Amino acid sequence: MKKLFPSLAVAGAFVAGTNMVSAKAAAVTMLLQDAAPEAEKGFTQVLKEMFITGGAGFMGIVLLCLILGLAVAIERIIYLNMASTNSTKLKQQVEDALASGGVEAAKEVCRNTKGPVASIYYQGLDRAGESIESAEKAVVSYGGVQMGQLEKNVSWLSLFIAIAPMLGFMGTVIGMIQAFQKIAAVGNLSASLIAGDIQVALLTTVFGLITAIILQIFYNYIIAKIDSIVNDMEDSSIVLIDMLVDHKK
Repeated sequence: MKKLFPSLAVAGAFVAGTNMVSAKAAAVTMLLQDAAPEAEKGFTQVLKEMFITGGAGFMGIVLLCLILGLAVAIERIIYLNMASTNSTKLKQQVEDALASGGVEAAKEVCRNTKGPVASIYYQGLDRAGESIESAEKAVVSYGGVQMGQLEKNVSWLSLFIAIAPMLGFMGTVIGMIQAFQKIAAVGNLSASLIAGDIQVALLTTVFGLITAIILQIFYNYIIAKIDSIVNDMEDSSIVLIDMLVDHKK
C-alpha cells in the first residue's frame, strides 16, 4: 500500500504535466492563428492602412503631388524618347542628299525625320542660300527654342519634389502640436494619450519623403535625357555648319 501511493503521485504529476504542455501548445496555436491574418496582409493593404491612419488631409495632398508628378514625368519621358534621334545616321543621310540632290534633297530628309536634331538641320539648310553666318544664327536660335521644348513642365516636377516633404513635415508639426495640446488639457503625460497623434505625425513625414524620393529618381533620369539630347543638338549644329561650308566650296 505504501508503494502504491508514490506510484499514484508520479502518475498524477505526469498527467498534470501533460495537460499543462497541451494547454500551452493550444495557446501557442491560437496565437499563431490570430497572427496569421496580420502576416498574410500584402504590401498594398499595409500601405492603405497606413495612409488611412495618417489622415485624409495631408496624406491626400501628398498623394496628389505624387500623382501629378508621375503624370508630368511620364509625359516628359515619352516626349524625350520620341525626340531622340540617331544623329549619326541622320548626318550621313543629309550629307549624301546634299551631295547628290543639293539643299532641297537634304531638307526633304529632315522633313521626314522626327526630333529636334532634324529640325535644327532643316533650319540651317533653309538659310543655306543666304550665308554661312545666317545659317549659323538660325541654328543657334532654333536650338534655344528646341531646348525650351525639351525642358517644358520639368519645373513642375521639381516643385512637387520640394513640396511633398514640406507637406509631410507640416503634418508632423501639426500632429505634435495636437499631442502637446492634449497633454496640457489633461495635465498628465500618458503614452497612450499622445501615441495616435505622434503616429499620424510620423506617417505624414514618411509618405512625403517617399513621394520626393520617387519623383527625384524620375527627375534625374529626365535631366540626364535632356542633357544627352542637347549635347547631340550642339554636335549636330557644328557638323551641319561644316557640311554647308564644304558644300559651298
